[in-house]
Amino acid sequence: MSNESVKSIKERLLSLDFESGLNLLKELEQDERKSVQAVCKSYRKKYDAYVKELNRIQRMKDFDENYSQGNQYVCGVDEVGRGPLAGPVVTAAVIMPKDSRILYVNDSKKLSAKKREELYEIITREAVTFSLGIKDHHVIDEVNIRNATIMAMTEAVNNLNVAPGVVIIDALSLPEVDIPQKNVIKGDEKSYNVACASIVAKVTRDRMMEEFAKKYPNYGFEKNMGYGTSEHIEGLKKYGKCEIHRDTFIKNFIN
Repeated sequence: MSNESVKSIKERLLSLDFESGLNLLKELEQDERKSVQAVCKSYRKKYDAYVKELNRIQRMKDFDENYSQGNQYVCGVDEVGRGPLAGPVVTAAVIMPKDSRILYVNDSKKLSAKKREELYEIITREAVTFSLGIKDHHVIDEVNIRNATIMAMTEAVNNLNVAPGVVIIDALSLPEVDIPQKNVIKGDEKSYNVACASIVAKVTRDRMMEEFAKKYPNYGFEKNMGYGTSEHIEGLKKYGKCEIHRDTFIKNFIN
């Protein structure tokens, strides 16, 4: 071991999963070379972060299991797009397998766009089932954003291919869904299934807004996703509204 180069040691550690790497690390820590000790310290830090993330995910899983009745599935529901000046509100209902433990699943707002895209692909591939509910600017203007969100969430839950035993929702209730519900403030931080729903809804809506940006290039939708940034508001003042703007949201910005 003492004759092995530091480069080779790094490559070996990186080639192993964390559990196997930890066993190798215990051997490497006996190597007195400062360069090897530095490698060990760096790897130990990464391993500790890995364990911390595993524990965080397990707490989210345990939260969901507290509301599961026996072997029944838990459904997480979340929304994206209540605050923007343009575009739809998008909701997702997601049921993940009980043994699913996807690292870094979290409230979508805490993740980079790249990480959300990566997780979206894994979540939608692993999910027992998932469904979307979408209400456009017309519905939002007609019934208000809160009611439009409830309608979209109801649609998402009712379109699931598998009936869950309980629905965990981020801060709202669905009176037309005849399934036991748990309303949780900041549910996307506490519930694994709600966090998965948050990511699915966010990626879906962002992709929609990027497509709208090609049709309506004057508002920066590909960057602001319809939210009221200075660029967006300047576009409104200069060009007026476009087809997907919410009239009830933009009346303070245009005549």
